[in-house]
Amino acid sequence: MVELDEQLRYLVAQACENPPGSPQRQKLLTQIIRLSASRLWKESTSYYQDALQQTWLYFCRNICEASTGQAYDPTYGSVVTWLNAYLKRRLQDFYLYQQREQIIKVPLKVRHSTSGDNSNTIDPVENLAATPEAPPILENVRIWAEADTSGELCSTCIKGRPDVNCQVLILKRLPPEASWKELSEEFGLSIPTLSSFYQRQCLPRLRKFAEVEGYL
Repeated sequence: MVELDEQLRYLVAQACENPPGSPQRQKLLTQIIRLSASRLWKESTSYYQDALQQTWLYFCRNICEASTGQAYDPTYGSVVTWLNAYLKRRLQDFYLYQQREQIIKVPLKVRHSTSGDNSNTIDPVENLAATPEAPPILENVRIWAEADTSGELCSTCIKGRPDVNCQVLILKRLPPEASWKELSEEFGLSIPTLSSFYQRQCLPRLRKFAEVEGYL
């Protein structure tokens, strides 16, 4: 593997000594593609080939000169590492686009209850129609809740029940959401207890996230 990396590094150096579009450079780039193809990240998604084609195009345009992105710098890693990083970014783009297409309803609106009546509170995971251009909000909410970078969601829990916290409930209530009855049976807590905690502790944090991300 190390030998192949060195061989690829040498071929890149040789290719870049030739002018763009020259037969010599094209021949060397083709050789690099052939040698590195088997080492690239693989997955069986429907959009993999499209992402791979974009990666090879990016490779040809930026391996020597920064035509459409940042030119390859051998001091930061091997050619394969550089290509895989780009390929994975494109796969993520395709994945998020696919999610956006599938999610036609998104949690955009949060309204605080003014009277304490549950009917006056709109759960941010209830669905509102979204335009095709809308970002994959559900996926972003899921990523934010799962990451919980500050630890705030996990640490905010029902008294004496660290297993019933904001992170768990927010994720459980994302579509296809678990009903309050199901959650009550799962955690052995009453529906009013769970619902009240969700409205007092989870909704404000969801609202804050939505405001920071520009969804509200």
